[in-house]
Amino acid sequence: MADRHASTFLASLRELTLSRIREFLREPEAVFWVFGFPVIMTIALGIAFRSRTDEPVIVAVERLAGAEAVRAALETAGGFVLRDVPAGGVERALRDGIVQVVVVPGTPATYRFDPARAESQVARLAVDRALQQAAGRRDAFTPREDAVRAVGSRYIDWLVPGLLGMNIMGTGMWSTSFAIVTARTRKLLKRFAATPMPRSAYLASLIGSRLAFLVLEGVVLVAFAWLSFDVVVHGSLAALAVVSLLGALAFGGIALLVASRAKTVEGVSGLLNLVMLPMWVFSGVFFASSNFPEAMQPFVQALPLTALNDALRGVMNDGETLASLWRELALLAGWGGVSFAAALKLFRWS
Repeated sequence: MADRHASTFLASLRELTLSRIREFLREPEAVFWVFGFPVIMTIALGIAFRSRTDEPVIVAVERLAGAEAVRAALETAGGFVLRDVPAGGVERALRDGIVQVVVVPGTPATYRFDPARAESQVARLAVDRALQQAAGRRDAFTPREDAVRAVGSRYIDWLVPGLLGMNIMGTGMWSTSFAIVTARTRKLLKRFAATPMPRSAYLASLIGSRLAFLVLEGVVLVAFAWLSFDVVVHGSLAALAVVSLLGALAFGGIALLVASRAKTVEGVSGLLNLVMLPMWVFSGVFFASSNFPEAMQPFVQALPLTALNDALRGVMNDGETLASLWRELALLAGWGGVSFAAALKLFRWS
């Protein structure tokens, strides 16, 4: 009897998974969001936040008496790009990042810059050094420089694991939840429930079809980042695969729970946004989650996307092993297991 039940479960799981894969491939827009969108995001953000080594400081000199002497001193020092900004446009130029610092000629000169921007503070120090030396100041000593290029220190190195984690979450939750709600609105779930198919096989097939594309999805993004931006996986590819798989299972379980009782596409869309928006903001996709106050960190660290992103970065950037990432992996397993169990209990077939 047990063998017959297992055979029925596996046959149902196989056929349902294959049908979900065929359904996905017939939707070009879904294929784009899974494979094309992460690549486009990587290109755009990789170019916008590329490593900027030895870039010149952008300076404006107000058109007042003594401006030519200031410009001559900066040109002589080198390393500066000089731009003309009218007096009335100084604030706008600083706000929009057109210039990093504005020099107002005088005795002494005045530096106008935005202290909230790190590049403006650095630019202010570089301009001051050049003008002070032009005025006769001499350094007490000439330091030696030892430039260090830390492994994985570029923004793109840090970004790609976050994009991979975001894609694992987003595509898994949207595709799974929408498939369930669409089947429910078309009364297909009631028909499935009336067949000999084990109900758990249907839910498992939704996650299984998602996992079928996970390998290709991860390979496309990681390979593109490697070919285009020299992003290297410093850890084991097997460890990266396990982390991605566990993340997909966790978000698959959450997706089943979110869609367990939703009856309309609009309803499940609202629920998905409610669940995913905090993770988009707090889980360190585009900037470090450590930027949030200490009082918020227990909430931030409990989010499954935070655990997934931290684990992906641990493998890709730091070369960590699965054993050293046990906390993140345990959290993902907990989210997935509890969510799947709750979905089985609460799932509505009509």
